[in-house]
This record gives sequence, C-alpha cells and structure tokens, in this order.
Amino acid sequence: MPLETATSSAATARAMPAAATATAPAVPTVPATPPPSVHRRALITWLAIYPTVTAVVALIGGATAGLPLPVQTMILTAVVVPVAVYVLVPALMKANTSLTRRTTRAPR
Repeated sequence: MPLETATSSAATARAMPAAATATAPAVPTVPATPPPSVHRRALITWLAIYPTVTAVVALIGGATAGLPLPVQTMILTAVVVPVAVYVLVPALMKANTSLTRRTTRAPR
C-alpha cells in the first residue's frame, strides 16, 4: 500500500497547475542600509581587535612569557580571533547599522 500512496501523491503533484501552489505572502521589509565602506569596516575590525589583543596579553601574557613566540602568538590568536569574529565584529556592525539608520532618516 505505501507504493500506491507514493504513486498517487506523485500523480497529484503533476496534475496540480502551477497557479494552484500556495506562496507565502509578501513581508514588509525595513529599507536596507548600504553596507559600510571598506574604510569603516577596517575601523570596526580594528575597534574589535585592538582592545581584545590588549586585554588578552594583559591577562595571559605572564603565563605565556616563557613559551616560544610562535606558541604565544598561536594562543593569543586562538582566543582573539573567535571572540572578534563571532562576538565583537557582529555587535559593532549591528551598532554601526543602527547608528547609520538613525543619522540618515528623513526629517519629519
């Protein structure tokens, strides 16, 4: 019986006209803001990286001082890159978008 059900479902799908398929209603969207310039993105990235590197060096610099420089760098980047990529840069980009929308609204 499952074979008959699958066959009849396929036949029904072929028999339905394209206009009969339901589409999702249009959702009103907020006007898109243009992406920030490469210079602003560089500033946003720097604002995420510099304080994070400074904080991590201050926190773990003494513990890693005896290690070879490549190992120190690996530990530093293993902490800084995920924090910056997944937390700080998205938060700063969101803040930038909010600020840009706020300052470019049409006067009322």
